[in-house]
Amino acid sequence: MVGKLPKLWQIFFEMTDTDWAQPFFQGGRRIYNGVNAGPLVKLLKNGGYDVVVTAHFLSTEVVGNMRAKGQLPKTRLVTIVTDYDVHKIWLSKGVDLYLVASDYTKSRLAAMGVLPDKIAVTGIPLDEKFTVARDRAAIEAKLGLKQNAFTVLLSTSSFGFGPIEELAELLKDQQLIIITGNNKTLLGRLKAKANPLHKVYGFVDNMEELMAAADVMLTKPGGLSITEALANRLPLIFFSAIPGQEAGNVRVLAAHGIGMSDKSLPEIAAAIRAFAADPARLVAAREASSALARPNSVAEIIRHILG
Repeated sequence: MVGKLPKLWQIFFEMTDTDWAQPFFQGGRRIYNGVNAGPLVKLLKNGGYDVVVTAHFLSTEVVGNMRAKGQLPKTRLVTIVTDYDVHKIWLSKGVDLYLVASDYTKSRLAAMGVLPDKIAVTGIPLDEKFTVARDRAAIEAKLGLKQNAFTVLLSTSSFGFGPIEELAELLKDQQLIIITGNNKTLLGRLKAKANPLHKVYGFVDNMEELMAAADVMLTKPGGLSITEALANRLPLIFFSAIPGQEAGNVRVLAAHGIGMSDKSLPEIAAAIRAFAADPARLVAAREASSALARPNSVAEIIRHILG
């Protein structure tokens, strides 16, 4: 639905975020979860856990419902919201503590009726490899990049959605690191063009190195991608935001002066060239990104879990 019928997804997302739809929607979810989540329920009943940590609304609903029924009287439920905005689908009875990305996220949850003392701002959990200082020159040499050149990281989703080829063509004179995810067809087409300024990869497991070698990141606005980029103080330009959760992420970042969105492809290319030509503008954008970054999110989350 997201890839082929995004407008339909937007209608579904917005409709399920309304108060009047919650009784119908929650009833349907409970039936769905009852059919599909039997093994999880059995695991929790037999586990004797002190704390359950969820990072997805489906597991939150299952565990929260069990807590509300008194089936897990000695278990705390801690839920991590993994976007910067928040949808009502995350709300569930039985949650003891919500851990969220930002003060904005906290205010949104409070407006939905969650008690403020049940919400803590920790940041989204971040693999600590993204917080390690790295030698950019060494990474450039390892990746075969031109040294000391303005570099753009162009990253799509794992499905390879987005106008990657069009952006690569508009920026054919710029040094690009292009990630195509699992879209092998797109990977083959871009590699066949053999632009010497473009390093093209499929699905990667060294994103921390690629971010350390970049000056600006062009990406879809997923919660984790944003969190990793902020930790690396990368200015962000967004494309192809999924209506709903990703559009919400864009709104929150824009309120903090971070990221560019709703631009045509030529406007995106022009913004990249403006960054390349103006070091002061690049520094200002980096400072804005670092202001919202929470590189110690894992330690904060663990503190609240153990608390």
